Amino acid sequence: MIRKLSLLAPVAVTLAAVCAAALTACHLWQYYTAAPWTRDGHVRAAVIQVAPDVSGPVTAVLIGDNARVQRGQVLFEVDPERFRLRLKQAQAEAASARAALALASRQPNAAAVAAAHARLDQAEAAVDAASLDLARCRVTSPVDGQISDRLPRAGDFATRGKPALSVVASGSQYVEGYFEETKLPAIRIGSAAEVHIMGQHAPLHGHVQSIAPGIEDQDRALGPNLLPSVNPTFNWVRLAQRIPVRIALDPVPDGVQLIAGQTATVRIRESRH
Repeated sequence: MIRKLSLLAPVAVTLAAVCAAALTACHLWQYYTAAPWTRDGHVRAAVIQVAPDVSGPVTAVLIGDNARVQRGQVLFEVDPERFRLRLKQAQAEAASARAALALASRQPNAAAVAAAHARLDQAEAAVDAASLDLARCRVTSPVDGQISDRLPRAGDFATRGKPALSVVASGSQYVEGYFEETKLPAIRIGSAAEVHIMGQHAPLHGHVQSIAPGIEDQDRALGPNLLPSVNPTFNWVRLAQRIPVRIALDPVPDGVQLIAGQTATVRIRESRH
């Protein structure tokens, strides 16, 4: 009997090891193929490009690289001299139009009075436009945030409508995770999320805010006849598409600095519906 037990012991150990290996393999398969997590995550933020509304040489830059700024704070100035001259010219034309209206008002010709009124309205609008251009020589920050490290320099020529710098808006950070399409059934709007930022020990928490409604099909394009041109190749190993999922973060603890572009691992707490 003892001999039989001694012979069965290795078999039992082997069976136990096989069962443990099978359970481990099943868990790993489930974890890597269906569990809603991804290492392909990144910190994102609202980045506002600041462009001057007037053109001209930059005469002063009033902030430094990576500086924190407040909404309405002056960032840099465009040479205002030509805009001051335009304002003086517009004011002189408005004064002339007022004199012309006063002269026309002494005459019984209604058409002449109406025309003088129109010229005055036009001249006053030109004054307002010139005043606005002069005010916009001082380029201000549209939001609270942090300046990028690429700034204009004194002497550069600023072009109207062309971005001169960018501001990362404070409090706008979120995380975007790219999840394989096979994992989407376990993700719901509002599901709790745990975010691990690379290089930081403590995880951040948040929830699923939205799931992208579509992604670009790189294997399809329009042919010369405006018909779909589909890539005829097909790989035997078919990779799952990755779908962007936006994670809204809970209040970030003090001392944690989020930088747009940081790498993150995202885990979703599965919803049971």
